[in-house]
Amino acid sequence: MNFPLYIAKRYVRSRSSQNAVNIINFITFLVIVIGSAALFLVLSGFAGLKTFSLSFTNAFDPDLKAQPAIGKVFSITPEQEERLANIAGLASYSKEIEEKVVLSFDKKMDIANIKGVDSNYTVTTGVDSTVYWGSWSTDYQQGVAGNGIMRTLGLAIDRKPVKVLALKPGTGSLVQGSTTTDMYNVLPLQISGVYSVEASLDDMYVFLDLGLAQALLEKDSTQVSGISFKMKPDSDENSVREAIGTILGDDILLKNRQELNSNLYRMLNTENIAAYLIFTLVLIIALFNVVGAIIMMILDKQENSKTLFSLGATLRELRRIYFVQGVLVTTFGGLIGVLLGSILIGSQLAFGWVKIGSIDYPVEYQLQNVLIVLGTIIVLGVIASKIASSRINQKLLAA
Repeated sequence: MNFPLYIAKRYVRSRSSQNAVNIINFITFLVIVIGSAALFLVLSGFAGLKTFSLSFTNAFDPDLKAQPAIGKVFSITPEQEERLANIAGLASYSKEIEEKVVLSFDKKMDIANIKGVDSNYTVTTGVDSTVYWGSWSTDYQQGVAGNGIMRTLGLAIDRKPVKVLALKPGTGSLVQGSTTTDMYNVLPLQISGVYSVEASLDDMYVFLDLGLAQALLEKDSTQVSGISFKMKPDSDENSVREAIGTILGDDILLKNRQELNSNLYRMLNTENIAAYLIFTLVLIIALFNVVGAIIMMILDKQENSKTLFSLGATLRELRRIYFVQGVLVTTFGGLIGVLLGSILIGSQLAFGWVKIGSIDYPVEYQLQNVLIVLGTIIVLGVIASKIASSRINQKLLAA
């Protein structure tokens, strides 16, 4: 049997004759358990918040999206469409055209973006699931508007249409004597439904039929501002991207969901890292207790160490006894902390004890967070134990 490990395990289980040492050891173990549980809870909470935040944009953003490399629109031919439909990893694709317009209703005006979409758009994205009032319909000069736009203009579904004013191509500034008809193409649009996701998106879009939007913007049927793609569940993104790029050429930029929301992903990841570093700093401070507890144990077991040294144990083996003891305490404390955190996360997922308004506070149990917490605790425990065990020296044994 490994001699240092055997002695270290006995020291972990045994109680000291000094009551103060027992209290210090208990407090040290408790600090490790609470610190590891807190770190796991924070990481699980941020993982849940990340998923919750991204769920708002996932309904709008496809798996992949082709956008023009230069300008606002690019052209796609029927032959290219046929080739796209034959890509093995694609489940569906949808064409769209987007432009900023002016909305006018009962002497109130608002600036928004119209997005003309084809019939495959709701299959390729989940945008129709965000409609909470009315229904998704873009046929017969009908459209779906964001909740913010509806409130700003005072619109109601299936009532008086809103006027959509799109600047005519080539029209610059106002000219004396010019009228709205001279400057803008005007389209009366009946609102059939209202979507709601989050404030910035709710103020942004009015969805309508692709052909209707192309006519309003004076574009032909081949001109689009984007193509959304939905991949099959087990398809390889790189191979699908390569196939799409080969068909559409250098006229487009192809982005996945993370690239479309790069700022949001960067912000969420930065917050997660910042929270991890802050709580790791707290753990580092807390694990100074481990150093103190091991030093107290060394002093308490000084006579035992002298006896073992006299029986032939080397200085290195004596140091290793207390090093292994510290690693065992921190590892076991980390495991208990993660188990406690897992129970709390599981109860939140099952019963939703903590709420934000009427919504259960979002948490997510991830194996990688378990490994991160245990890895952090073990590494810090090894460092603390190494520092403390180095106090064993010839002078201490000769005293």
